[in-house]
Amino acid sequence: MDFSQIKMVVTDMDGTLLNSNHEVSDRFFELFHELKKRDILFVAASGRQYNSIVDKLYPIKDDIVVVAENGGYVMHKEVELLSTLLPKDKRNGVLNVLDSVENIHPVLCGKQNAFLTGDSDSFADLLKQYYSAYEIVEDLTQVDAEILKVAIYHFESSERFIYPAVKHLEGDLKVKVSGTNWVDISSPNANKGFALQQLQTQYRIKPAETMVFGDYNNDLEMLALSEFSFAMENAHPDVKQVAKYQTGSNDDFGVERILEALLNA
Repeated sequence: MDFSQIKMVVTDMDGTLLNSNHEVSDRFFELFHELKKRDILFVAASGRQYNSIVDKLYPIKDDIVVVAENGGYVMHKEVELLSTLLPKDKRNGVLNVLDSVENIHPVLCGKQNAFLTGDSDSFADLLKQYYSAYEIVEDLTQVDAEILKVAIYHFESSERFIYPAVKHLEGDLKVKVSGTNWVDISSPNANKGFALQQLQTQYRIKPAETMVFGDYNNDLEMLALSEFSFAMENAHPDVKQVAKYQTGSNDDFGVERILEALLNA
């Protein structure tokens, strides 16, 4: 593989750049500074909240583009590049559907804040891994804030227990199994692929000059926009089918290994 023309590196966070302890390696930060010296743009693209991504990448936050909430919110140096909102009637329609689904935990995701009900202390504790800013409310349908997506969590399996109940919403909305426990529902253009396409246009970077890493179904659209797309060893089978190449797992420095090869090129 000839990496000599790469101008942009895009990576998912959970299951990809982050290890199983939700940590970014020291080696990545060292490699990032080498990427910066070569004017290679780095993009962190995640289903996470903007504030949570920034917390994980705080030492380099002013030097990167952040694609948060699965592409619904894009920021660079505190400047908003893109936001794709979920209208109130649409998200309340989603919440009505979810009322009949048991043992789930819906979250309304805003630009800087998330909203959930206080019916599960264990879920609120878990949420801190993904959302550094959130508010507990009595009724999600009454939240008066700009919302980017509805994220739904199931402690066992999102594919088995959430997706079957909401898959009929696809088409009118974007419905994504974004992790083992998460399903995200947003406006159709609120996805990582649409966000990456906007960045490629803005920075005049071609798919042949773009490197992308991902592990789950919410990465599929952005993987398709790169000629150097990598599935993690721990990736969902759908991702391995779409990505052109494969690398090691998130616990075996899969991203860092390819970045080392990129820098050697």
